[in-house]
Amino acid sequence: MDGILLLLPILVPILGGLAVLGIHNMKTRRLTVTLLLVFQIFVVLEVARNDTEPFVLLQLTDGARLVLQADSLGRLFANLICLIWFAVAVFAFEYMNHEGHRERFFGFYLMTLGALMGICFAGNLVTLYLFYEMMTLLSVPLVLHIGTRKAFEAAYCYLGFSVAGAGLGLLGLFVLQGYCTTDLFTPGGVLDLARAGEDRTLLLGVFVVMAVGFGCKAGMFPLHAWLPIAHPVAPAPASAVLSGLITKMGVLALLRVAYYLFGWEFLDGSWAQMVVLVLSLITVFMGSTLALREDTLKKRLAYSTVSQVSYVIFGLMLFHPVALAGALLQVIFHAVAKNALFLATGSVIYQTHITQVSQMRGVGVACSFTMWSFALSALSLVGIPPTGGFVSKWLLAQGALEAGDFTLACWGIGVLMVSALLTAGYLLPIVIRAFFPGKDFDHESVIKQQDTWLMWTTLCLLTAAVVLLGMFPQLLNNGLAAVVEPLFG
Repeated sequence: MDGILLLLPILVPILGGLAVLGIHNMKTRRLTVTLLLVFQIFVVLEVARNDTEPFVLLQLTDGARLVLQADSLGRLFANLICLIWFAVAVFAFEYMNHEGHRERFFGFYLMTLGALMGICFAGNLVTLYLFYEMMTLLSVPLVLHIGTRKAFEAAYCYLGFSVAGAGLGLLGLFVLQGYCTTDLFTPGGVLDLARAGEDRTLLLGVFVVMAVGFGCKAGMFPLHAWLPIAHPVAPAPASAVLSGLITKMGVLALLRVAYYLFGWEFLDGSWAQMVVLVLSLITVFMGSTLALREDTLKKRLAYSTVSQVSYVIFGLMLFHPVALAGALLQVIFHAVAKNALFLATGSVIYQTHITQVSQMRGVGVACSFTMWSFALSALSLVGIPPTGGFVSKWLLAQGALEAGDFTLACWGIGVLMVSALLTAGYLLPIVIRAFFPGKDFDHESVIKQQDTWLMWTTLCLLTAAVVLLGMFPQLLNNGLAAVVEPLFG
């Protein structure tokens, strides 16, 4: 029964996506996608009730097998993904009407969800790598959807960076086999410490390579360049899930490697930990700085993702329970806020055809609710209470102070504070320009078409989540404790 439950979240969207590719009637396609995603949510909620025993899906060789397992970390990510995936699909029902090839978009949109579920419920590194590569291949059509030369170039860039990053992660698969007591992800790590101690320098080097590889999908320097290239050409719903959710698969992979393979105690205090921490802080500052200079709205949000996701990497690499809790909250709050921001941006494009920050003057008058959603989500990224971003950034700072290295804490908190100011500098002027265009502004110059209740409903739900989860973060305590406590005992 556990095996069937673990297979359903993967097979339902993949098989459903294949079926949707052939459904050309709009009403039938919408109904099919809605039913599949609702069923998916109920299945994942059922899986999330308890831990499951490892289920061997396929024995490839004596040392390589495909294993599925639902633990607290995988369930947390799976629930987050399924809920937001459904919300973005509702928005896309209307938005994609002016993009064309809707059956292809929704087909690959569903199949990508199946690959993400495989990553969440992967029981070992072989399985994670397989679904990680599958996620990349299935999401490429979402990037090149509009079919222009620029879209194909962006898709090739996305594919190249992703495959290269995953390949670096694969290196660890071969090296670690001789040092692990089991191939299963296990809280606290699976290294044979006696043997690993003899080749500690080699293993630390392997960890850095794997961190850089999986960090590619999370937009971490130096393999971050695909994000600002891929996002502007993809449809807004695709940009939303790419930025808000697919980047988090790099974070999940890094969490698995650091906490469930190597073990945080093996890495704590090492030069490898310091290297990844420094790379994450470089990325935080660099992403914010580049966003401040960018005029294309979706590209500015892409650079923002480069910065904001590395907050998570910084927190999880501190190897402290408070910092890890902050990192997990940042995963959740950034996913919600960034999806809301990209969908609000898509709504602006849909209604006014405006794509540049410099053109946003007066848009808040024509698209008032959309820009209110944008504003509240932007406040969350800055870290202003009572939005969710304030809570996660507070815990990250607290965790940095309690982690033990005062110099590192000062540098880390300093970079996070500067980044917050830069975030305010590249997001809040958009809101001010939109709502306060000046008394001489010609409001008739903003072309507006009516948005629909489907787009409005999605923005309303995501924006409410940004605020309510910030006001009541204790609603997430049980899920966070289930992940953090087994790791730190």
